[in-house]
Amino acid sequence: MTEQIRRVLVRSLADISIEQVPAPVPGDDELLVRTTVVGVCGSDTHAAAGHHPFIDLPYHPGHEAVGIVVATGSGADDFAVGDRVIVEPNLYCGRCAQCRSGRYNICQELKVFGCQTPGAMADLFTIPADRVHRVPDGMTDFQAALVEPLATPVHAVAKTGDLTGRTVAILGAGPIGLLTLIAARHAGAARIAVTDLLPGKRERALRLGADAALPAGAPDLVAQAHAALGGPFDVVFDCVAREQSMAQATDLVAKGGHVVVVGVGAAGATPIRLDLVQDREIRIEGTLMYTTEDYRAALSLLASGAVHTADFVTATYALEDAAKAFTASLDPEQVKVLVTVDGP
Repeated sequence: MTEQIRRVLVRSLADISIEQVPAPVPGDDELLVRTTVVGVCGSDTHAAAGHHPFIDLPYHPGHEAVGIVVATGSGADDFAVGDRVIVEPNLYCGRCAQCRSGRYNICQELKVFGCQTPGAMADLFTIPADRVHRVPDGMTDFQAALVEPLATPVHAVAKTGDLTGRTVAILGAGPIGLLTLIAARHAGAARIAVTDLLPGKRERALRLGADAALPAGAPDLVAQAHAALGGPFDVVFDCVAREQSMAQATDLVAKGGHVVVVGVGAAGATPIRLDLVQDREIRIEGTLMYTTEDYRAALSLLASGAVHTADFVTATYALEDAAKAFTASLDPEQVKVLVTVDGP
């Protein structure tokens, strides 16, 4: 086994380096995995910029991970060397009320692999065996790298109940917004409008099946959206989570409608129109990550061919160019940037 491995260390957007560290050793219930592909998430760039409310700098990124098992702990008998796996990165306690009820995605002591613990943007990593899933035969590593980011929209959409025949607005056409578009359509949404500031991202949303794509900064956005799809929306997914987007969400949603906050908001207070929330009986709900059920649904959705890799993977970089990958991810015209790892 290699004694030293490469691992990415993020101190800031301007200080992303490759460090040499001892190769990790799996515990009894852990796997040692060789990374093949790992995605750069919006949470990663937010954290690197010092804007993520729950990730402290410095940190070791890599939670959207695909790899190959190279060693197993004595208690990790369900996996074998050579298995291709993807990481479900929520590390939960299993003891709190939320975990006991099956909602371990909001565990009282939740840590996220690659956010609060060292991640997979490295040659090798260890992970509890119950936190990985096998990659189905026939699924490429690039497809598998989209399972984790797709699982979040799948979970968000599931929180709204049956979407069959309902109208949906999605605020933000970044990776999560676009994957929410696919998840909502798969769940039966009849008409979907997407908003974004950039024309290129709105055009991409239309190519991926949106019925309308509208400029997020338009002063008459709400009127445009209602005209385009025939009235207020049953469900609004806010994938931006800023003061302006939340104001738009409460204006766009129908009376008795549902606003789901998917994007990670900045720390601190965000004003909202409580008079509208009360008068219109608007339900506002947050959503965090996913559970195994959502993860498996995302796997099935990708395996079905509903998500085309070429629509989402817009750039790849080698591990030694991780800093360039972070820079590329800041380009709003990029969708998903992947880091590929050839091994030590």
